Amino acid sequence: MKQDDVFQTIDDVFLENERTDILTAVDDAGDDSSGDASGGARNGGGGDGAPGAGGAGGSNGGTPGDGGSGSPERRSLASRRSTSDTVFRTVAFTAGATTVGIMLAVGLFLSIRAGSALEVAGIGFLFTQEWSPETKQFGIAAVLFGTVTIAVIALIVGFPLALGTALLLSEVVRGRLRSFMVSLVDLMAAVPSIVFGLWGVFFLQENIIPVAEWISRYFAWIPFFAVTGEDGSTLTEASAFTSSAFIAGIVVGLMVVPTQASVMREAFSQAPVGEREGAFALGATRWGMIATVVLPFGRGGIIGGTMLGLGRALGETIAVYMIISPIFVINWEVLKTGTNSVSALIALRYGEASEFGLSALMAAGLVLFLITLVVNFTASSIVARSRSGAESL
Repeated sequence: MKQDDVFQTIDDVFLENERTDILTAVDDAGDDSSGDASGGARNGGGGDGAPGAGGAGGSNGGTPGDGGSGSPERRSLASRRSTSDTVFRTVAFTAGATTVGIMLAVGLFLSIRAGSALEVAGIGFLFTQEWSPETKQFGIAAVLFGTVTIAVIALIVGFPLALGTALLLSEVVRGRLRSFMVSLVDLMAAVPSIVFGLWGVFFLQENIIPVAEWISRYFAWIPFFAVTGEDGSTLTEASAFTSSAFIAGIVVGLMVVPTQASVMREAFSQAPVGEREGAFALGATRWGMIATVVLPFGRGGIIGGTMLGLGRALGETIAVYMIISPIFVINWEVLKTGTNSVSALIALRYGEASEFGLSALMAAGLVLFLITLVVNFTASSIVARSRSGAESL
């Protein structure tokens, strides 16, 4: 037998995890390589030194004619799936397939129901401001602009609060206080939208009007912050600042803070302890450690949490519906009364819509569904890359 065969035999037996077979295989291989013909006789081969005969009777379970290598039968390393694993995999695949199936079914339903309206409106559906399905003049340009405006204001308001809250919970407070504050922030996500809407209408609106007036007074040179009438004159009365996109955006911004803060906090908490301690060992302050270690590591969580909040803000309905004064004209002045959103439009017109009007509302819902889907998928992929430690930018 060749020396290479000895190593192959040892490898096979090592996989079998039987030390006795390993020792036997090595001994037999040593006898064959020395050319001692008496080894065949000791193993019952008849004394003529025939390697095939000697191997037939002497090795520990060897096969005839293999030179006495004692090679055992290779055992399969394929694992046998248990019943519990089979049940788990079946349930997991079923749940995942059901979720995806429901999402596709919703998209298919909206597409079918919106077909007749989209055939009439065509591509102009995205660029028409007026909403009058009865006269075949309808589009979502104004309501889509209002939806995006409210969502952007919500992000401007909510992002600093969410980032500060996440850093506070992950880097500053400890012990029971941290657990209490985490539970409190998570509890905010369970507050119904109508509660935020009532708070916005009866408390925030009257108290935020002076702030809106101050912004308009000193920053009116920025077109978004001007409040003007139809003739171009500046409006100063308080009624011109009510039910605006600014107020709705603040309320929605507070609603998305828990979602954003939760994702950011999870990303920050996964920053490596060694790098944190290394920054302190090099003389960094707590803020220096946060700026050089925590924030770069949690960059994906910051972006993902922000985009998840954007997805929530785009689809908010009840709170926005209760606060805004619906109009079907693009209003560039965010502090001025009047705006709209796709979800509020559907809630406002659904009960009184005709069959064709209902199809038009379904078309508006389809556009919002696609936009939210893209935003949420993008956010989820960024968060997943952040959790795996991959670069997010």
